[in-house]
Amino acid sequence: MAGHSKWANIKRQKARVDAQKGKVFARLSRAIIIAARHGGGDPAGNFQLRSVIEKAKAAGIPNENIERAIAKGAGTLGADSLESIRYEGYGPGGVAIIMEALTDNRNRTAADIRAAFNKYGGNLGETGCVSWMFHHRGVVTIKATMTEDEILEASLGGGAESYEYSTWDEEPIVEIYTDITNLEHLNRHLQKLNFPILQTEFRWIPTNTVEVTDPDQAKSLLKLIDALDNLEDVQTVTTNFEMAEELLALV
Repeated sequence: MAGHSKWANIKRQKARVDAQKGKVFARLSRAIIIAARHGGGDPAGNFQLRSVIEKAKAAGIPNENIERAIAKGAGTLGADSLESIRYEGYGPGGVAIIMEALTDNRNRTAADIRAAFNKYGGNLGETGCVSWMFHHRGVVTIKATMTEDEILEASLGGGAESYEYSTWDEEPIVEIYTDITNLEHLNRHLQKLNFPILQTEFRWIPTNTVEVTDPDQAKSLLKLIDALDNLEDVQTVTTNFEMAEELLALV
């Protein structure tokens, strides 16, 4: 699964900056509304909601904001009609891009995404045009404080498929991968073993990668990803590119 970790780390760094600007507040609030609407407002019985709440707290969102978003999703407060939509397309160099959005206006969101693709040399495609090049997986990220034998044993015991070492804030971490239907079980299993869990999420993992070596293509691609990530309705942006460190610095 190597090839996506560098960009995942960049996204974590970007998320901290966005949180300071208040952008993550709006995104996570929307995600809480959707999770509560689909699975109910009780975090104890709604794993998706519980996971988003953990992210919201880690981003510093006040409890009253979280509770308000849950109430909106559960229907006890008024809420706009939000829906989840996945968009797919190709960036410069043939890089596959998947975007997940929460929107109350499909036409506006599609127009904004298409404009970003057109501006930076990409092409917005139909749903399914690139997702076949990815696996949708559950990922539990933990601090790399356990031995590899302990991680392996816990991963197998929790039904995980594989794991990978990476970094987060220059600190060593381990990302443990599982089928999306097993994510809650794996998370609970690791909690019972007192593993230091940093994040639990669903993620698109590329099955193959595209190496970008041309500096102009790299710059356009990174600008496109940044533009998409800055759209209010877009929750996540996932790609399948590989790029040298000096080109990544263009972000």
